[in-house]
Amino acid sequence: MKNAEQIMKKKSLYRAEIEKNLPENESDALWQKAMERLGEYLDRYSSLPKGVHMHTDNKILPGAAIYLTLKEAIGQEKAYMVMKDAAVLNCAKIAKKLQKLMKLPGMQGMFLKAWDPLAKKLFGAANGFQNVFYPKKKGEYRMDVTACPYARYFTELGCPELTALSCDSDEWVYGDLPGIRFERTGTIGKGAERCDFCLRRLRNS
Repeated sequence: MKNAEQIMKKKSLYRAEIEKNLPENESDALWQKAMERLGEYLDRYSSLPKGVHMHTDNKILPGAAIYLTLKEAIGQEKAYMVMKDAAVLNCAKIAKKLQKLMKLPGMQGMFLKAWDPLAKKLFGAANGFQNVFYPKKKGEYRMDVTACPYARYFTELGCPELTALSCDSDEWVYGDLPGIRFERTGTIGKGAERCDFCLRRLRNS
């Protein structure tokens, strides 16, 4: 299992956003405090199944630790915007790579076909999710998430509002892929009963 320092080293985008809002000495102290908080969370949730740790250790727990520590320093509204700005930048990097891939011959179809095994491996019951997986359909991938560890653990840690950022990340990553349309009508993080997820290949693409 990774320790708090190893995990926080990979959150440089968040640290950069914090440094835009606080002097260097204050941002350094805040980062250290967030790292200590993350260590406490890692200990608290150490007994979770391995598949759940994939999400808690890499995203949920460090996100909560950074946000709650930042919230204490600059208030909820500003802290949330720092988290959102960093998340948008991170998703933009991923989206840019995917956009290039989708322009390669045959890649759009391969991308959609890969989603069924990928989703069941990364977002299935073993990872703390509850899902509805729809029958395969050519040129389309659909699933619904009816419960997820992001909503559960962000709520337990006292920052349920961060769930919405996790939901929005799908739109930021998949919302502008060449030849593919991402469709969604609601998310758990914004009060819906489920997060519906649909990727559909556009005609003549």
